[in-house]
Amino acid sequence: MAGIVPSRRVRGTPFTPGVQAAGAKAYTVYNHMLLPSYFESYEADYRHLKEHVQVWDVSVERQVSVKGPDALRLMRQMSPRDMDKMADDQCYYAPICDHNGGMLNDPVLIKIAEDHYWMSIADGDLLQWALGLAVGQGLDVDVVEPDVSPLAVQGPKADELMARVFGDVVRDIKFFRYKRLAFEDTEFVVARSGWSKQGGFEIYVDGSDYGMPLWNRLFDAGQDLNVRAGCPNLIERVEGGLLSYGSDMRRENTPIESGLARFCNSPEDYIGKSVIEAQKADGPNKMLRPIAIDGPGDLPHNALGWDVYADNKQVGLIASAVWSPDFNTNVSIGMIDRGHWDPGTVLNVDTGTGMRPATVKEKFWI
Repeated sequence: MAGIVPSRRVRGTPFTPGVQAAGAKAYTVYNHMLLPSYFESYEADYRHLKEHVQVWDVSVERQVSVKGPDALRLMRQMSPRDMDKMADDQCYYAPICDHNGGMLNDPVLIKIAEDHYWMSIADGDLLQWALGLAVGQGLDVDVVEPDVSPLAVQGPKADELMARVFGDVVRDIKFFRYKRLAFEDTEFVVARSGWSKQGGFEIYVDGSDYGMPLWNRLFDAGQDLNVRAGCPNLIERVEGGLLSYGSDMRRENTPIESGLARFCNSPEDYIGKSVIEAQKADGPNKMLRPIAIDGPGDLPHNALGWDVYADNKQVGLIASAVWSPDFNTNVSIGMIDRGHWDPGTVLNVDTGTGMRPATVKEKFWI
């Protein structure tokens, strides 16, 4: 595969020199930026993540800043999540929906101040949606992309590494909460969060010039912890049921279909409410489910996903599937039609190289 040529449309990040020096073997493009895909191999990176600590360049999680007197009003419109319950130091996972209840993104929201929120977005141009709503209604709010680039520290040794750089105060940060912690002559929002089930933090690096100084500090402090550069790992995230917007669910799917009903609790008249509330009451016609696919770990790559059948009728689509060394099966996430998603249901998956039996699971593996 040919290399990706950086440009003003496909940008590097404040940490790209460190990522390149660490030997990233492949990249993808996410929010118009470079995101490494793996370093040694998917399986080797997976094993290291579960045993040690990694530093991830996730600058691609761009921030959409919403600031001003009408900031909360706009946030209430955009998401079915109840914003009024959000504490001052809290992060929220929040679906963002269109007028049909379709998901436009699933960012983590960070409450910076009473009149200021960051949306740390998945792949998608959410800034234009927020800006259009603000301008169209004449809201008193600024919608911009600030120079903020997240750096994740993930793995069982993450607390120790972070404490060496930011002090033991990091150990007191609760899940999906944050503190402002000093670094050199500035401070960063540091949250206990991240796109893995191994535990860790995300550091919201405010100002590109601090990127490599922070990267180098973490690696200097973690030499005896076997710290390595890493990135979101396909195997570990499918095992843990961490959803990928644009892959596992898209605009044609609602939060209810995506298994996110618990995040649809707003009493406000948010965009798409009638569809979402109807699905909460009646149930959706399809839903994301964990599925184990039989056979060896040699599934061919298919960017379009794998069709799922029952009695020769297509009843779903698997968008994410990979061999799990720890669970000795092909783990996957599939959008499955009503009547076929119950745990224990046996389906057939068209892998492109033949049909394979697959079983709907009750829960994800980790």
